[in-house]
Amino acid sequence: MTINDFIEELSKIGIELDDKKLSNLERYFELLVEWNLKMNLTGITKKEDVYLKHFYDSLTLMKVIDLNKVETLCDIGTGAGFPGLVIKIVFPEIKVTLVDSLNKRINFLNEVIKELKLENIETISARIEEYGVKNREIYDIVVARAVASLPVLLEYAIPLVKVDGYFIAMKSSKDELNDLKDIYKKLNIELDKIVTFLLPFENSNRALMKFKKISITNKVFPRKYVEIKKKPLR
Repeated sequence: MTINDFIEELSKIGIELDDKKLSNLERYFELLVEWNLKMNLTGITKKEDVYLKHFYDSLTLMKVIDLNKVETLCDIGTGAGFPGLVIKIVFPEIKVTLVDSLNKRINFLNEVIKELKLENIETISARIEEYGVKNREIYDIVVARAVASLPVLLEYAIPLVKVDGYFIAMKSSKDELNDLKDIYKKLNIELDKIVTFLLPFENSNRALMKFKKISITNKVFPRKYVEIKKKPLR
């Protein structure tokens, strides 16, 4: 995906980029490649692939929610900042929280934030389930990009979401949606929307699953990591 392709494909989903945003994304790419030489941030470093598989892919959230209307967003298991940091660059008005358990990734994210002079964005070095215990019902949107199985992601994410807010799982398929109705009842959520599509140029499968939070989450969730791993919600 060339820069021109990137701009054109984003325009198809309602995203327009100015020179500052393009410049910030380019610098983000440069720092990603630079830091990747000394630590494993991503296996994708070719410019055309980063713009397609990381930058464009992150922004496909616009297919299920208008990011222009979002005030607060939390990206759990953000890794090298996908999708949360990309969203912050393109939608600077959103207050973004990036959560990851590895401090070395947080150091990288902090460097990008400092370099680009981004405001109203914070990084949290913590396990997601521990962060969720103390930060309940505070985000309009919580997102995750394929960091765990869907039942596990739902237990991690839903406690963080405001009532009437949304959790969006970014996956390669919607297969994991089977037999989740009991989990919906336990977490007080409903499936709001599913969008499946092919990533441009390479035609790999993508699925965006949007869950709405109906009422406050029972305080037994999220459970401790050992419990979640041993007995995922069913």
